[in-house]
Amino acid sequence: MKTMSKLLSATAIALAVATPASPAAEGSAGIQVGILTCNVVPGSRVNLLIRSTADVSCTYENQGQTEKYKGETGIALGLDLSFKDDEKFAFTVIAASSDVKPGAYALAGKYVGGTASANAGVGISASALVGGGNKNISLQPLALGTSTGLGASGGIGFLYIEAAK
Repeated sequence: MKTMSKLLSATAIALAVATPASPAAEGSAGIQVGILTCNVVPGSRVNLLIRSTADVSCTYENQGQTEKYKGETGIALGLDLSFKDDEKFAFTVIAASSDVKPGAYALAGKYVGGTASANAGVGISASALVGGGNKNISLQPLALGTSTGLGASGGIGFLYIEAAK
C-alpha cells in the first residue's frame, strides 16, 4: 500500500510540473477554443506494466461545430497496474494562437504530459497534456476522467490523434 501511495504522490508531482500555466496567467496568449471529449475503444487496451496503450475516438466541440478524431492514448513511461473498462475523459483545449478554427482539424497531433488514475470499481483519472504540432495546443483537464475497473497507474501519458473523416 505504501508503494501505491508513493506512486500516486510522485504522479501528482509530475502532473503539477507538466501542467502549463492557465490562460489567465499567460495574459492574452492562451485562448480557450473548445472541448475535446474522448472514449477508449472497448477491448483495445494493452498493458505492459511500464507502458500501456488504448485506441480512442474523440469529439472536438467549438462554436457549435464538431470534429471527429481517432487515435491512441496511454502511458509511455510509468507504472500501469490497472484493468479498466468504459473509460472516458475530457479536456479544455487551449491554443497559443487564435487560428484554431472549427473544421480545420487543428488538434491532430501528438500530446504528452503527466497522468494518474486509481480504480476500485469506479475510478478517476487526470491528465494535463501539451503538444499538437505548430499550433502549441494545451489539453487541460475539464473534469476528472472516469472508468470502471481495478488498479492504479501514473507516469508520462500521451495522446496521439488524427482526423477521423
